Amino acid sequence: MQSLKLLNRVQEIRKQKGLSQEKLASMIGVSRNTISSIETGQYEPTAKIALLLCIALDLKFEDLFYFK
Repeated sequence: MQSLKLLNRVQEIRKQKGLSQEKLASMIGVSRNTISSIETGQYEPTAKIALLLCIALDLKFEDLFYFK
């Protein structure tokens, strides 16, 4: 079975909402580097961080994250 990669629209939505990586990181209690790593796919967020991102960006999980 092919392994699925969790992808996201964090960068796209963050920019649409006029947020910097630093501001979004501050909103959810992580470092700017964590946001950058999530956006580039270098880091798959924990369930807690994913949920906090959904709340901060006012999106459902399935509208922010997807598998490929």
